Formats: sequence, structure tokens, C-alpha cells
Amino acid sequence: MTAPTGWVWLARIRRTQGRKGEVFAEILTDFPEKFAERRRLWLLGDDSAAPKTPADASPREVELLHHWLHKGGVVLHFAGVNSISAAEELAGFVVAIPSEQRAAVDQDEVYIGDLIGCVLVDVAPTVPVTVGEIEDVDRSAGPVAMLVVRSESADEILIPFAKEYLRRVDVGAKRVEMALPAGLVDLNRPEPS
Repeated sequence: MTAPTGWVWLARIRRTQGRKGEVFAEILTDFPEKFAERRRLWLLGDDSAAPKTPADASPREVELLHHWLHKGGVVLHFAGVNSISAAEELAGFVVAIPSEQRAAVDQDEVYIGDLIGCVLVDVAPTVPVTVGEIEDVDRSAGPVAMLVVRSESADEILIPFAKEYLRRVDVGAKRVEMALPAGLVDLNRPEPS
């Protein structure tokens, strides 16, 4: 799922954590340490229907009281959310900030979220080949993030986002160019079931 225009996703609330209104969230940001600097956050989600889809409702501003990293995620406690039942209502919401508030990155770096929706082009062959559109980035697969690419044949292909393959990222043009080793695209296609 892609962040709505104008927003940067920081975390996705998964469940309650504790008895005082805390929630456990999956980290979606490259800079989880920045939670220490943020007090004003926004929740993106559908307040009325389940399952909640973050792009469906208008943003709701919240004040972050406390946070701490926990078991690969982050525990968040917002002002006015003081019970388990109040925290349960937040499951499925995305914690976000306006795009203009995101942390700056070096010129040779890119936000993982900016890769989603880009077209991946293999520039290793003499004639560049479009592999497909980047749908997601799996950062839990190992030491290198895996690009989840949807090909024209509707196959999902996993491509390592390795610096040695990367040639160019043009976020404005929604294009990522990589020189992929021969056979990698076919190797990482899931086996037919």
C-alpha cells in the first residue's frame, strides 16, 4: 500500500500493548530514532469500518506522550488514549507526518517509501528491460532489503536492493535502474503452485 500524497508513513498500529492505552506498531520509517523529536503526529485511517484502510479517512492529529522501541517495533502512547478499549480502536491506523517534515537524506540516499510505485528497469542487457513496478520493499528478508516487483505477467519478483546492482534512482520520474546479474529475475520468481 502506498502512502497518500503529502504524507510520510512512520508506523502501522498493529495491536494494544499494555493497560494504559499504549499501542504496538510496525516501524515503517528509516529513522525510528526521530520519534524522540516528534510530539505532533497524524493518524491516517478509517474511523468507522473494519478492516481499516489508512487512505480512506481524513488525517487525525495526535500528541505523542511516550514511545519506546520494543521487539522490532515501537510502542506508542498518545494523549487521550488511556485504556485498552481506546487503544483497540487504533489498530490498523498508520502513524504519519506531512512530507515536508521528514528527515533529510544524503544526496546518494533514497527513502524506501519513495521506491514504491517506481518502475524497475534492468540496464545490464544491451537493450534495457522493464522488470515491473515496485509494489513493496521487504526489509525483514535479510541484510539487504528485497524489492517486491509486479511484472507484466502478474508475477511477483523479488530483487535484492543491493548497492552494487543500483545504477540510478529517479524518484521524480518514478524509475529505478539496476544492472541485474543474468538469470536473477527468473531465479527470484515464485515457483508455480
